[in-house]
Amino acid sequence: MTHRRRFLGFGAAAVLALATGCTGGASEEGPADFSGQITGDITVLTNRTDLATTALPEYAKKFQAKYPGTRVTFEPVTNYEGDVTTQLSSGDYGDVLLIPNTVAVDQLGQFFEPLGTVDEIRARYRFADEKAYDGKVFGLSLGGVANGFVVNRRVWAQAGITTPPKTPEEFLAGLRAVDEKTDAIPFYTNYKDGWPLSFWNSQRAILGGTDVNETFPADANPWQPGKIQHITDGLLFDIVDGKLSEPDPLTTNWEGSKPMLGTGKVGSMLLGSWAVPQMKEAAKSAGANPDDIVFWPFPYQTGGKFHARIEGDYKGAVSRNSKNKATAKAWLEWFVTDSGFAADQQSIPPAVGQELPTTLKDFQATGVELLELPAAVATSGKEDQIIKASEIDLAGNIYRQKLVDIARGAAKGDKESYFAELNKRWSEAQSQVMK
Repeated sequence: MTHRRRFLGFGAAAVLALATGCTGGASEEGPADFSGQITGDITVLTNRTDLATTALPEYAKKFQAKYPGTRVTFEPVTNYEGDVTTQLSSGDYGDVLLIPNTVAVDQLGQFFEPLGTVDEIRARYRFADEKAYDGKVFGLSLGGVANGFVVNRRVWAQAGITTPPKTPEEFLAGLRAVDEKTDAIPFYTNYKDGWPLSFWNSQRAILGGTDVNETFPADANPWQPGKIQHITDGLLFDIVDGKLSEPDPLTTNWEGSKPMLGTGKVGSMLLGSWAVPQMKEAAKSAGANPDDIVFWPFPYQTGGKFHARIEGDYKGAVSRNSKNKATAKAWLEWFVTDSGFAADQQSIPPAVGQELPTTLKDFQATGVELLELPAAVATSGKEDQIIKASEIDLAGNIYRQKLVDIARGAAKGDKESYFAELNKRWSEAQSQVMK
């Protein structure tokens, strides 16, 4: 698994399993104690199986040089979400790890040490409140990403489009032009792998506001026309319904899709900016021009301007069960602030004041405004509860796979009937959670 991006949710079923099955976390009593000496061994769990024996040990050497007497060992986990969720249940999950998306915000204190208050951490790091609860931060982002479309601009230029479409209708027209004038598949869903479909939930900034995480749980019908889910999921439906995506979504392959986009066999995918370097590398490896790969904003403007959400990647955290918390915290802070990992990955540096990578500077040149969306405070945890009660994995892939199935004629219904069903289920759950 060489994708770096966290998969913004693992599905309501997984969250439910964690809530009912995890009993191995440490007690939430008592403050974090990081006062020990920075020395000794720590184990770091990572989803970067591609880097576990190459780049990551090189970072560890630099840390160990700064703190003599320390030793950092990496434990690569291929099925990170599923396997680490099981490890949380057992109580044995290393010293430093990425917080699985199965952990609801009100469960963070069961498994991870608080690193400081939101105000303290926000003064030093971006995305401070994304893994925070009750005013305490439990994880630091390893790098930030923007959300939008990874595009092969050579393919789009052959179809006559050289600038990002401004509306869903313009985007669909562009895909039709790609279909008619090139040999490329206009859009690739990566349906079979599933997790890429979660990025349709990362477009919340397109309406231009920054309070959406606070207000979203208060909306009983988010699939109504003009609302965020109708705009985003509606575009996905229309792409598939218009036969503008891969012919057989059951056979998609993430690793195989990278050279397809890189060489122009595919025109576009909805992902995070983290994918741009991977697509460029795939293009280069296949003998194509890596400069063909660019990042475009979601086709929607508010006030005449594109908006895109920036958010933290997986958050590194210190295990509550760690026997060496001082070294664990020192490693996490050094890795986030001083290792250069984010810059090496063309990610937004988490440390405040560090420069944006080239990919994001080029993205800004399209006229997009980058927005960080604060976590909910008044409605904190409510969205997770509605997701669980409604069994709509908003940040996952199950309900969107059904959306794709309906759009391609493999399941009953149409866009209106499915959105009505989603609104009904969401509304019923929301009325109970928000009462």
